[in-house]
Amino acid sequence: MRRLPNERERLERAKARLDRLELYRRPVSLRGVRALVAPELFRVPGFRRYHGYAFWRTILVKSAEASDDLVTHELCHVWQAQRRPLAQLWAWFRYPYRQNPFEREARSAVEATRGYGAGRLG
Repeated sequence: MRRLPNERERLERAKARLDRLELYRRPVSLRGVRALVAPELFRVPGFRRYHGYAFWRTILVKSAEASDDLVTHELCHVWQAQRRPLAQLWAWFRYPYRQNPFEREARSAVEATRGYGAGRLG
C-alpha cells in the first residue's frame, strides 16, 4: 500500500465538491482521513468488483489513476460514517449493494457535483 499521489490535494478537491451539498449538518472532516492505493485488496474475493472502498477514515483505491469522481464517492462514505456510523453499517447488512441508501447517496453526490471547478477534476 502507498499513498494516493497528490493525496491531500485530491481529498481537498473532493471535500470542496461535497461541501456544496447539504447532506449532513456539518461538512465532512478530513481530519485523520487518508487515501491509499491498495491493488492487492481488490484481488480478494468480495472486493474484486470495486474500484474503491472506504473504511471509516481510510479510502482505498485500486489504482493511482483513480478518478476524482471515485475519490469524491469514497469521501462521501467517510462523511456518512462520521455522521451516521451505525446506520451506515446496518445498511450494508440490510440492503443489496445497488439499493443501499448510502451507496445511492454517494453516487448522487458525485453526479450533483460533477464538473465542479471545471478543469480541476480528473
